Amino acid sequence: MREHRTQSEERHESRRKFLVHAAAGLSAAAALGPCSEVAADAPPVADQQPPRGRTTERRVVPPEIAPPPFAFAIHGGVGTLTKSEMTPPLEREYRAALDAALTAGYTILRGGGSGLDAVVAAIKVMEDAPLFNAGKGAVFTSAGTNELDASIMDGSNLKAGAVSTLKHIKNPIVLARLVMDESKHVMMVGDGAEAFARQQGLQFVPQKYFYTERRWRALQQIKEEERKQRKMSKSTGRLSERVADRREMFGTVGAVALDGAGNLAAGTSTGGMTNKKFGRVGDSPIIGAGTYANNRTCAVSATGDGECFIRLGVARDISAMIEYQNTPVEHAAKRVIEKVGKLGGEGGVIAVDRTGRITMTFNTEGMYRGQIGADGKKLIEIFKS
Repeated sequence: MREHRTQSEERHESRRKFLVHAAAGLSAAAALGPCSEVAADAPPVADQQPPRGRTTERRVVPPEIAPPPFAFAIHGGVGTLTKSEMTPPLEREYRAALDAALTAGYTILRGGGSGLDAVVAAIKVMEDAPLFNAGKGAVFTSAGTNELDASIMDGSNLKAGAVSTLKHIKNPIVLARLVMDESKHVMMVGDGAEAFARQQGLQFVPQKYFYTERRWRALQQIKEEERKQRKMSKSTGRLSERVADRREMFGTVGAVALDGAGNLAAGTSTGGMTNKKFGRVGDSPIIGAGTYANNRTCAVSATGDGECFIRLGVARDISAMIEYQNTPVEHAAKRVIEKVGKLGGEGGVIAVDRTGRITMTFNTEGMYRGQIGADGKKLIEIFKS
């Protein structure tokens, strides 16, 4: 046996010892929780020397250590006010509401919860805020009532739940989740949906709960426009009516999530369209149009001109481009919104693919939107960048 090792052997032994210490460091880091950010030019923790007279355990924190990957995005609809109408106090209100919704979903995902739970939590926050056309802030129908829709989808098994034309349910997204989890159906509407909600012990509210002065004034303005148009030609009347209620038709809220288990989820909720006729249903509760999720591709929530989104099957179309053509999610979303525009429609989508890549695409002046990842960094925007 040789008494002296070669330089190659010494380097090999040094490398072996480093790996042993690194493994110990990884175990310690895992026990202490997620690693904090370290500057790119900072020396490795293992190389830092403790002050004289003190000893400390050496920990190696490799740069690849990171919190479990997840991604989360929300929208509050493309029915935004113009920049000239958006006052600083009102913008702060919208940003605070979007921040609260993002935080609700992020908290669940950061704690290892499911994407479905995060989607429901965020949408509930927006349903409870009178700023958005969903839940409390729902717009009025032509009859002066409020009718609400919602849907949700689980990308892990393609299960889905949807509800429409609700009149007394405080949080429609919760009922949509119950339809998915507690029934053999995908969609329930009207009185039948509310009977199911009562069986499930869901919270009911009177119609007056949904009253907001802003939404009531919007309905009265459109009806006044209708009265004026009765004196004009039928074709002019149709065009003017569409212009009058166009901004209000877009109000919707939604969320998409990729959770730490790799599962995708999407949900959407809306109060519909101001002055909509009795029984009208838009894209929000339609699986494949306003909402879609599939672990093989992406999760999508849409907002905009509902009739166009239904005709194109917008949410499913984005997923299909990824599945069959391997199109990046941002390109797929852009192409589909271009199709919406060619039909004369306006709107937008938020989507997250199975790798956590997020896109938020729209063809209007703005869309209330926000996103957050495992690093906890929030991005909240209203108008085009």
